[in-house]
Amino acid sequence: MFRLEVAPDTELRLLASHDAASLFALTEKNRSYLRQWLPWLDANASAEDTLRFVEDARERYVNREAIETGLFHRGRLVGIAGLNEIDWSPRRGEIGYWLDADAQGQGLVTHACRALIQHAFTEYDLNRLEIRCATDNARSRAIPERLGFVCEGVLRQVEWLYDHFVDHALYAQLRQEWDRLL
Repeated sequence: MFRLEVAPDTELRLLASHDAASLFALTEKNRSYLRQWLPWLDANASAEDTLRFVEDARERYVNREAIETGLFHRGRLVGIAGLNEIDWSPRRGEIGYWLDADAQGQGLVTHACRALIQHAFTEYDLNRLEIRCATDNARSRAIPERLGFVCEGVLRQVEWLYDHFVDHALYAQLRQEWDRLL
């Protein structure tokens, strides 16, 4: 099972079936907040939907297509962070994350992303990592900016978010750039 320590008292780990109820409760607690930025909430309307997500994430991990993990702080699930997509041909991955509103401001996502980046470049030998954020989501955009990613541009109206299109800022980090930051 995948497990990655990201900071004292904080780890990323592959979710198991028994985590589905906690993840669904966390999603419910943050539903209105997350709805501002994430398009998948209507498709995650029940504990069974969350269990399917957990099972799919485990299968995608086994097939080396993704590493979608729970972010645990002091033993409590506080969000999701991972490589949502791995494309082996160009050795590229895409990082995604969301965090419980009550857990923000502690650097948890920054630590999680830093650990994921290091793992992706050293253990998976990826060459490029991307993070896409809604242009208006300042908190989410602060993560790649803090980690030295380069904003390569804006993808116009790239996502349908319930009743409107959203632009995304596309950030990227190359392995050679990351190695220089260390």
